[in-house]
Amino acid sequence: MEEVEPVSDRGSEALHADGPIQDEPEESEMDSDDSDAEVLSVNTRLLEALLLATSHPLTAGRLADLMDLSATKPVRQAIKDLNAQYEESHRAFRIEQVAGGYQILTLPEFGEQLKKLHQREVDAKLTKAALETLAIIAYKQPILRADIEAIRGVACGETIRSLMEKHLVKIAGRAEEPGRPILYGTTKRFLELFGLNSLRDLPQSEDPLKAKA
Repeated sequence: MEEVEPVSDRGSEALHADGPIQDEPEESEMDSDDSDAEVLSVNTRLLEALLLATSHPLTAGRLADLMDLSATKPVRQAIKDLNAQYEESHRAFRIEQVAGGYQILTLPEFGEQLKKLHQREVDAKLTKAALETLAIIAYKQPILRADIEAIRGVACGETIRSLMEKHLVKIAGRAEEPGRPILYGTTKRFLELFGLNSLRDLPQSEDPLKAKA
């Protein structure tokens, strides 16, 4: 899949998933009784500066707080207006929703070139074994370590620990079977890294793990 690439650092392709893990809850809506004057009063230059200065998505609530606004509606409207300006002027980026927040990302058409730019850094972060293990967890979550190892055909303990240290994998609970073994799932950081707003945005295929099952 070719996802939109973040301006700051994105070079890997998104993984696919279809597990029952719950998406992150939506942020609490602030007072939505906004006047047209308040919508017009949003400092779009400040909004752009905030989004450019962060390496993680910022929620509408957080942006409103940083901009001293009493509601999120003006922020959302300002983002729509900025995106319209970007499209009209043929800019290479848009403001997209990622992991429940907003982030400036480059357009998909530049994905291959940006992938080449960042490939060395990505390869240093995630080995082939780590990517395979992460893909299995993303597809099958919540999943037992034994099931991951059955699919890959090798021990995965160290790889799972490495993914947890990178905050891409978390303990998603315990199985209802003797010994209550640990279940693993992906994290919010996983969504951020691959430019996804929620697990529902992951592309689906008929049998993504057929080759490894």
